Amino acid sequence: MNPDTLWYKNAIFYEVHLRSFCDSNGDGKGDLPGLISKLDYLQELGVDCIWLLPMFPSPLKDDGYDIADYYNIHPDYGTVDDFRTLVAEAHARGIRVIADLVLNHTSDQHPWFVQARQSRDNPYRDYYVWSDTDQKYRDARIIFLDTEPSNWTYDAATGQYYWHRFYASQPDLNYDNPAVAEEMINVLRFWMDMGIDGFRADAVPYLFEREGTNCENLPETHAYLKRVRRVLDEEYPGAILLGEANQWPWDLRPYFGGDENNPAVPGDEFHMAFHFPVMPRIFKALKLEDVSDILEIMARTPDIPFNCQWCVFLRNHDELTLEMVTEEDRQLMWQLYAPDPRMRLNLGIRRRLAPLLDNDRRKIEVANSILFTLPGAPIIYYGDEIGMGDNIWLFDRNGVRTPMQWTAGPGAGFSQADPADFWVPLIDDPTYGYQKVNVAAQMADPQSLWHTIRQMVAVRKANPVLGWGNCQFLPAGSRAVLALLRQGQEAAVLALHNLSGTAQTAVLPLESFAGAQPVDLLGRADPLPPVGTEPYRVNLRPYDYLWLKL
Repeated sequence: MNPDTLWYKNAIFYEVHLRSFCDSNGDGKGDLPGLISKLDYLQELGVDCIWLLPMFPSPLKDDGYDIADYYNIHPDYGTVDDFRTLVAEAHARGIRVIADLVLNHTSDQHPWFVQARQSRDNPYRDYYVWSDTDQKYRDARIIFLDTEPSNWTYDAATGQYYWHRFYASQPDLNYDNPAVAEEMINVLRFWMDMGIDGFRADAVPYLFEREGTNCENLPETHAYLKRVRRVLDEEYPGAILLGEANQWPWDLRPYFGGDENNPAVPGDEFHMAFHFPVMPRIFKALKLEDVSDILEIMARTPDIPFNCQWCVFLRNHDELTLEMVTEEDRQLMWQLYAPDPRMRLNLGIRRRLAPLLDNDRRKIEVANSILFTLPGAPIIYYGDEIGMGDNIWLFDRNGVRTPMQWTAGPGAGFSQADPADFWVPLIDDPTYGYQKVNVAAQMADPQSLWHTIRQMVAVRKANPVLGWGNCQFLPAGSRAVLALLRQGQEAAVLALHNLSGTAQTAVLPLESFAGAQPVDLLGRADPLPPVGTEPYRVNLRPYDYLWLKL
């Protein structure tokens, strides 16, 4: 297997919310030419791959995840030609591009659904899931509990109910119809033919419905995704499918395909999948100064095929989901991280990384250090590299999707428009306002968070064992210390993290490395003694972290 086709194993991903990144034409909304103008910035940060949130024509009731035309670009963002230019310009800088692919549902304004509602015998009727009753598939949970009373919505015009796992304005496609299954593969080919490097597939567990099941992770869903993977492998080698399934890691394991008992057998479904449950446990560990929950979920994370990779993240464009924690932990996390009810949304918390961590630079750094050393490829959410804030008073999840803060000048360098005309307001408070928190100021300050994140990215990329190596969590003699050993044939890196506000001494079983001289890859530690046959001791300051090459 060509190692270049495994590029994603050690890639740094950067999630871009187009509407909020950079506005080129002064209409107060970010766009493709704006993103193109910032590619040098992303190259300097060290990003390997941009993940673009949906950019298709849409009524934007769900920030573009409600697609009204799979074969076009939303006019706010530019044109299909702009998209081609973006891909070419990114590739010229060694940056790959993946796009969101929403397989599960369309907008209710998509021409297919508009047709489907016209009569029960319309040719497009069977593109969606209809029923005379709203009592089918009773075992399927409701995902948007805050807004949707049911997964069925009554359509008065035709006297039937249609099925939707998300908002009522997002009817689910009917994958039991071969025409739908084929059409969505045509959509994939259309964008792949523009040279992109793959897709992040949205909401994949829900493609099929079967009575007597919870309508998630069904065998039919896996069979279809394997078919999508075959098309990619045969027609677009080196392209990836990144699966978004907010599931337990053991429930996610089948999405990689291959042989669950033998990681040497290559996966034949998703190349990558998000590891959702580890993320809230990092935040819990920081508050309780106890790494037990991280160790427990990682111990229960199954081996995956050698040609697959997890994707890890601290924050993204959605709420910080608490679906994959116990009810007790959910209440605890809300109490610790979302004391104001406005901070809560669905089963999660609508806050950005810096405000969640009290804008404490030490906590933000140690959380990122965990992100960059855990098994999996890390994703940086735009703006988190400079510690942007949030606005819990904005609608839904828009509070974590505010305009990127480039400069301290008018409009924060995001747009020439009057800030009153921006699609959402800039962050303008004394702590996180663009006048204080912006890219230009941080690039000019060698001590800034931006420079720290950039160094982590560079060191991670220079030490491929952090992407490829196996991972062993070591006992460290303290519940507040997370110690992980990333090891390959050529190299070993020991990452130590103190998740408490008091100094800790890590006591580590490193006898097998006796004689090794630890080298501090990040340049943070005083010179360390060589490893001997006794337990190895390392002193850690509050919220300290070290990456030691052994």
